[in-house]
Amino acid sequence: MAITLRFALVLVVGLLLAAGPALAAGGGGRTKSTKDTNYTQAEKLIKDGKYADAIPLLNKAVKANPKSADAYNYLGYSYRQLGQFEAAMEHYNTALSLQPKHLGANEYLGELYLQLGELDKAEEHLAVLDKECFFGCEAYSDLKEAITEYKARQGAS
Repeated sequence: MAITLRFALVLVVGLLLAAGPALAAGGGGRTKSTKDTNYTQAEKLIKDGKYADAIPLLNKAVKANPKSADAYNYLGYSYRQLGQFEAAMEHYNTALSLQPKHLGANEYLGELYLQLGELDKAEEHLAVLDKECFFGCEAYSDLKEAITEYKARQGAS
């Protein structure tokens, strides 16, 4: 009996560990549609903080594939980093209209709402991430931390 229970426990834990990355990537993982040259080059530029240089490449990527939530998300991110919040909002919303559970777009739009002083809307996106990141994920942790810091700053004011 103890061996059967032990085996069942090991099996369940193994399945959960194997499923964790797949479930965590549920809405924001990179898709085949974004593996084009323009997107890949833009991604490198973004990692180097060259947001203005990434935008034309991302515009080419969405022209080639208008259903790429990942490219729209990075457009939103690039515009937000440049302080162009209206353009950022537009692109995040496009990403979410294509893929409502997109992890990156939910995180970054939540962060934009914090920059705009709209805590309740940021928390709505945190709730989406909480549902999507069953085993936890970086997008959820990052937005939760940003909300905690925002609340601390508001309390200190």
